[in-house]
Amino acid sequence: MKQHSPQFLNLVNQAKKRIQELSADTLKNKIDNHDEIYLIDVREDHEWSIGHIPTAIHIGKGIIERDIEKTIPDSQAEIVVYCSGGFRCALVADSLQNMGYSNVYSLDKGSQGWIDAGYKLTQS
Repeated sequence: MKQHSPQFLNLVNQAKKRIQELSADTLKNKIDNHDEIYLIDVREDHEWSIGHIPTAIHIGKGIIERDIEKTIPDSQAEIVVYCSGGFRCALVADSLQNMGYSNVYSLDKGSQGWIDAGYKLTQS
């Protein structure tokens, strides 16, 4: 497991107080039920190419604030963001909420939580 700096963890913990998280099982149910959600992988390009959650689109954390309105103009749309461990996506969810998106969720434990729950990643 990665060792994150205390300041980064503090930033993430503060963001997690303001956002909603959902479990891998809840996300899997949403995917299986064909719920209208935007599932966004916010990891780096090289992480995306290794494998991602089925139905996800890729918008890296470094550009999501710049590009989100072009991809998802509806600020009421249901959005689920994830990274590898649930830290970066918490920051992204907080940022999107600050931009006016009102139905944003962060995947608890990220893609690792997805894998730990027994679900597979896919490759494009």
